[in-house]
Amino acid sequence: GRLEAVTQQMGYHPQYLDSFLKTQHYLMHMDGPLPFDCRHYIAIMAAARHQCRYLVNLHVLQFLRAGGDPQWLRGLEFIPPKLRNLNEINKILAHRPWLITKEHIEKLLKISEWSWSLAELVHAVVLLAHCHALASFVFGCGCEQDEGLGGRGSLKPLSLGNQCFCEATAGNSYSQELLRINRKRSLDSCMELDSLRERMQRIHMETEGRDEMRLLQQDREEGEGQGAEMGVQGGTEHCSDLSAGLSPLADTDGEVTGATNLACYMQDPDFGYQDFARRDEDQTQVFRVQDYSWEDHGFSLVNRLYSDIGHLLDEKFRMVDGLQSSAMAKRQGCEPSVFKRGIWNYIHCMFGIRYDDYDYAEVNQLLERMLKVYIKTVTCYPEKTNSEMFDRFWKQFKHSEKVHVNLLILEARMQAELLYALQAITQYMI
Repeated sequence: GRLEAVTQQMGYHPQYLDSFLKTQHYLMHMDGPLPFDCRHYIAIMAAARHQCRYLVNLHVLQFLRAGGDPQWLRGLEFIPPKLRNLNEINKILAHRPWLITKEHIEKLLKISEWSWSLAELVHAVVLLAHCHALASFVFGCGCEQDEGLGGRGSLKPLSLGNQCFCEATAGNSYSQELLRINRKRSLDSCMELDSLRERMQRIHMETEGRDEMRLLQQDREEGEGQGAEMGVQGGTEHCSDLSAGLSPLADTDGEVTGATNLACYMQDPDFGYQDFARRDEDQTQVFRVQDYSWEDHGFSLVNRLYSDIGHLLDEKFRMVDGLQSSAMAKRQGCEPSVFKRGIWNYIHCMFGIRYDDYDYAEVNQLLERMLKVYIKTVTCYPEKTNSEMFDRFWKQFKHSEKVHVNLLILEARMQAELLYALQAITQYMI
């Protein structure tokens, strides 16, 4: 039940690693509304949505150690109806969280022999979002491998011994050792850093009188053949899905090698991510952060129903936002927060979450095409990520900076799922 490959990759950012391990340990091993075996089975269900054998195998072991019934591991048909009823919300949260409604919540909470309590459901929702997002990190950093639990190929993590969550949180010597070794691993970039600096400077030099319709036309002309673009149409921001044609990982039949091994933990395996809003369709109802945000709404609700988890999640969100590892910005005198916010808002936009105070034209200027393709793949269909995609973006940048991008993906995706689920729970309660 260890996560060596994950913790070794996160070890490039020791402060974040400590925060992550505290949250992971609390979710899985500390007092909470759900029984311990159920927690690990929910994690199995969540990881299976993305065919993440790495996490499934880890939680199968933890499930058995927690006294779980081995019969449950035969598949969803062999688990109690109460757990099986969680499948629908698991499926929607993993792929199209904007479809979650208060009716889904009501169905799970209705009075019956297999009903959930509000506290249990909040625990389950946090577990689902946590494992979905962690699956993105696992694939994004190359921790997933068919032959075992180690990292693959060129992304194989450093070998610094075996530590479980409890051991890693007991002290920071592990993180310090990683930090000492990683400081020696420097792959500074030249042209890509200069290019990024120029794009960031251009944003601040642009006048307020920029012609948005002209940008839209350019975006359309370039986007038709390049993919994974953002545009502005009629004053409303859109996310578009053109990256599928670019990715060598986009299987025509939607199948992933070896996925049948995990099929017993899934229903409706063909259900996957679809663009929140396509240019040829009417704009779907966007999620406006000023109406429901983590800081003002989600935090207090989740903390009230599942004691202290809100503080741990909030610390993790703040930790990834405060990471100062973007040497590409530091070395060039740029502001890292501008770059990080572009990535965060791009991810949220793919899930239909909109910030009214953000100019989404910045995304196309900040994020190169291959970086956007990578981010979208890891976020929306991580099981289609491979080492070539990891190597192709920021070729000359530090490995730690690529890990930083994956941490932003993990946290932005998790917060997006939580916002939709907690809003639905709030609407049910009201």
